[in-house]
Amino acid sequence: MLSLALAGTDRRVDVCPTKIVAVGLNYREHIAESPSVLSRPRDREILPAEPILFPKTPNVIIGPGEPIPIPSSLIARYGFDEPRTDHEAELAVIIGARCRNVAPEDALDYVLGYACFNDVSQRNIQNADRSGWYRGKSFDGFGPIGPVIVPRAVLGDGSGLAIECRLNGTVVQRASTSDMIFGVRELVAFISSNFTLEPGDIIATGTPSGVGPMKAGDYVEVEIEGVGILGNPVIEV
Repeated sequence: MLSLALAGTDRRVDVCPTKIVAVGLNYREHIAESPSVLSRPRDREILPAEPILFPKTPNVIIGPGEPIPIPSSLIARYGFDEPRTDHEAELAVIIGARCRNVAPEDALDYVLGYACFNDVSQRNIQNADRSGWYRGKSFDGFGPIGPVIVPRAVLGDGSGLAIECRLNGTVVQRASTSDMIFGVRELVAFISSNFTLEPGDIIATGTPSGVGPMKAGDYVEVEIEGVGILGNPVIEV
């Protein structure tokens, strides 16, 4: 089981969520580059009226330094012309107390803290599955998180933080969490209005523009101001 240090304390937190709720299309510039939107050009200028949610299963969780395993043997079975598994740098919200139907003004009371998250996504399967994004987002190891959990008391509502992704040392994503369409308060309130959030559950708040493919031998880093750097090598399995 993965455990992460709670920054500024001598406590460690076991990362074993009952659910990981991910948010799609939560940065304006990422909407324009999203494959699901590129097929509908008129949607590029239409912001979501409410958060777009999808699940990632708990088996995706890996820690800092652990390899991200691309399931190449399974992907090859489909004969995709251009197999593509992408990095997605995100701010993760770790829930600290059970909540249901929380008001936005009270939402932070239920947040334990924040971490870096990489919403690894197998694009071909994600966009081809009739059932939606579930499988392409939930292969083993498709959710690196860390390097620590920073308490909410330190980072407040998580806004105004520089977020960056580097692939083999080259910056490929750079933005601010203030660019999110729906902030942490709104996300906790909206998600908890749909289903109960339990302690340890994770909200992956969406990624900025610049997502792109990774391959075996690459090294990907997600850095968030005030949180640190989450680094992982990429392998094939």
